[in-house]
Amino acid sequence: MQKAYFAAGCFWGVESAFRQVEGVRSTAVGYMGGKTEQPTYEDVCTDTTGHAETLEVEFDPAQVSYDRLLDVFWDVHDPTTLNRQGPDFGTQYRSAIFCTDAGQDAAARASKGKIEHSRRFARPVVTEIAPARTFWRAEEYHQQYFDKRGRRAHLPH
Repeated sequence: MQKAYFAAGCFWGVESAFRQVEGVRSTAVGYMGGKTEQPTYEDVCTDTTGHAETLEVEFDPAQVSYDRLLDVFWDVHDPTTLNRQGPDFGTQYRSAIFCTDAGQDAAARASKGKIEHSRRFARPVVTEIAPARTFWRAEEYHQQYFDKRGRRAHLPH
């Protein structure tokens, strides 16, 4: 098993979309990329901790490639809006890929370059690519939030 970390706005819908991908074994929502130890949702919402709402994806690389996960990432949000997704705004809603190793970093940068050159988006891609640091698991009521409410995010393909 391997892990991947993606920030793409509110983590509820992002988690729901990735849970539909064959080869994804488990997911957890939490916070990454900030300076506060053990942040809570309330801390992160102050927009002062530097954390992004982040999805941890545990996946079986024999069943799903990291490149496929990157494709899902680009499909489930707008990577051209700085610190915003839909009605949600603040640095915790930024677009980011947190890489666990050099291979993920290279793949993420290549994928971002491919998206930028495709002209799929009218505006520049602002997605941050950074090393994964400590993942702080969010409160239990955030875990599988959509599933608990009988909702499901739309996965384009």
